[in-house]
Amino acid sequence: MAGQPRPAGHRKKQAVIGSSDIWAMDPATLRDIVLDGEAMAARLETCPAPERVWILTLLGECGQAAQEGEALLDRASNRFLPLLLLARAYQGQYRWHDAARLQEEALRLAGTPAREATVRHQIGQRLFDEARYRDAAAEFEWARDLHRACGHPEPLILASEQGMKRSRELARPG
Repeated sequence: MAGQPRPAGHRKKQAVIGSSDIWAMDPATLRDIVLDGEAMAARLETCPAPERVWILTLLGECGQAAQEGEALLDRASNRFLPLLLLARAYQGQYRWHDAARLQEEALRLAGTPAREATVRHQIGQRLFDEARYRDAAAEFEWARDLHRACGHPEPLILASEQGMKRSRELARPG
């Protein structure tokens, strides 16, 4: 689901994962959050079409992101990245079934453990957003293990592990 800008003066109590100067992932909600909306919006003017879809989703403009993502997918010779970008935009619109359908196609197209890890992580995020925490934990664990097996950078491994742990925490009764 799309992140929302943080209110002025808001300070996070937990560490922020996947941090950059302008966006990060909130470890409690597992949602991308915008740290610098002006910088993010400024990137829209010059970035390539795939990045534009991602940024629009991050800025909460999921309707526009979905339209541009659909157009990107229609003209794509390699559907993998456009499928994931459009699925993320659909998640931001609570279109779970449409997002799941695209993620399943991306999973079939992945072709490598590294790309499968990316898809599994995104599926985990969708399931988390749907409050299907046990299923989300399993997908995040799978993504973490694939990232680890592929020798991916530690931040990718940690993001999936954080998703797994947070999902398990919320899946516990009471």
